[in-house]
Amino acid sequence: MKNPGRAPVLFLHGGAGNWDGRRAAGAEAGCREAGMEAWRGLDAGGPALESVCHAVRLLENDPRFNAGRGSVPNRDGDVCMDASVMVSGNCEAGAVAEIRHFPNPVLLARAVMEHSPHVLLFGAGAECFADEHGFDRCDPDDLRGEDEAPDHETVGAVALDMNGRLAAATSTGGRRGSLPGRVGDSPIPGAGVWADRHVAISCTGIGEAILRVALARHVSVLVARGVAVREAAEEAMRELERETGSEAGLIAVTASGAIARVHNAAGMATCVVLDGETHTACLADS
Repeated sequence: MKNPGRAPVLFLHGGAGNWDGRRAAGAEAGCREAGMEAWRGLDAGGPALESVCHAVRLLENDPRFNAGRGSVPNRDGDVCMDASVMVSGNCEAGAVAEIRHFPNPVLLARAVMEHSPHVLLFGAGAECFADEHGFDRCDPDDLRGEDEAPDHETVGAVALDMNGRLAAATSTGGRRGSLPGRVGDSPIPGAGVWADRHVAISCTGIGEAILRVALARHVSVLVARGVAVREAAEEAMRELERETGSEAGLIAVTASGAIARVHNAAGMATCVVLDGETHTACLADS
């Protein structure tokens, strides 16, 4: 995909996986709604970080997606969420994992980046940090999605703002039936999320496979070497499939405004906002 306009650019996804016709329509609508609302601040000159966090928070609040209030239970029936954010410049990043009582893990990840010396906080420590910084707890049952909610799809967003800054955010509601304590790619910089001065990336799919090939970082290295972002994303996806045999997807935006949407799953719900116009897709042939 090419960006025919100028900065800013907002690109978000609702996950790669087996979207059927009815769920695909809902996923496209949800991505469009979140994209248009988060776009307003970006279009007014706001920072890329604010835009991606706003977009992902809206997706976390939408039970059609596997994140936040649409999360899925692990083997023991518990909801455990992960999220991360990253910004260009000096590659600042923040992440949380094993979140059980807070509906918007992406906001906790941002707080870790901005208000702690750390990158990743886990479990009880992350939730204690959230309490100390004034985040409101909720009943874990309020975070459980419907029985037909998607499984391994995560949500995420990437953005380029008017000042040339890049940011990325990724959030997940877990993988249905996973072992307690399992952490996937979503809170790991270089795997499920990446942003540097060249490109911002958010990934989705089978977290174990994405971790094994450091999917986001693979793309960023190729882009830094001068490979076009679409070509870089396709090459990284080929390696993931070749080495792991698994499914994944990613979205990316570069410092020049070039964008890419690549996946090897049956579909990936996305929305890109360029010059105030939305362009959505879900099925593989969209």
